[in-house]
Amino acid sequence: MDEARVSIVTGGTSGIGWHTARALAKRGDTVILVGRNPDRCNAARDRILAEFPDAMVDTRLADFASLAQVDALASGIITDYNRVDVLVNNAGGFYSTRQLSQDGFELTWATNHLAPFLLTHRLLPLLRASAPSRIVTVSSAAHISTSINFDDLQAERSYSGLRAYAQSKLANILFTYEVAHRLADSDVTANALHPGFVATGFGSNNTGMFMALNGLLAKFFAISPEAGAQTSIALAMDPTLSQSTGLYFSQAKPVASSRASYDVTSRRRLWDLSMRQCGIA
Repeated sequence: MDEARVSIVTGGTSGIGWHTARALAKRGDTVILVGRNPDRCNAARDRILAEFPDAMVDTRLADFASLAQVDALASGIITDYNRVDVLVNNAGGFYSTRQLSQDGFELTWATNHLAPFLLTHRLLPLLRASAPSRIVTVSSAAHISTSINFDDLQAERSYSGLRAYAQSKLANILFTYEVAHRLADSDVTANALHPGFVATGFGSNNTGMFMALNGLLAKFFAISPEAGAQTSIALAMDPTLSQSTGLYFSQAKPVASSRASYDVTSRRRLWDLSMRQCGIA
């Protein structure tokens, strides 16, 4: 019997992450479900096992506000597994006020960009060894509204939660395009996606006007988490997308990303900067 595929889903305790993990477990993959809270991780695993008793679901803890914890997560996976077939970079956050990560970086930048950048980089040897394999990164259409502000990347001069979020989602796409370019000699694909406006608990750590407006819009316009997960699931599983790489998807189809996302100079500058910020030689 062929060795079971191993798929990792970060932020897999709820929302589109959980539905993505469920679909991979249903396929028969060994799913590594990553979250911050042990009780929520266990509950998410138990929900999958209640539906698919024979599924293999491993839970791993990591707070993406800490690069040390992300590094430890990667080290643990490398120690315990000899393959990674799918990496779904789904975890992310929105912060209406400026906060700092444990490493001193603006928190949106740290959790939404640096953490998945570091995790992907550490797991690249396993992804290469397991090829054909896939890297799937959840971005957002919010990226269209901005560019990378290299002169004030940490928003020390002025802060807007929406701008910080949009910038981090643009960084996801720039990173995806660059890693796809660097993996062109392999059978590892890398794609980014917009899941849609999804009704989840995303941003529930915030209060005030943002939550009021977000809740009102979600009531009338948001799609379900299950529907929002469909593009992630397609990029992780669909055999017709096995050769698609370096693309941005919405509704499970490739679409154009913003003009700024195709800037090769910014893409390479971001890569080098991210390497330094993550302490990678």
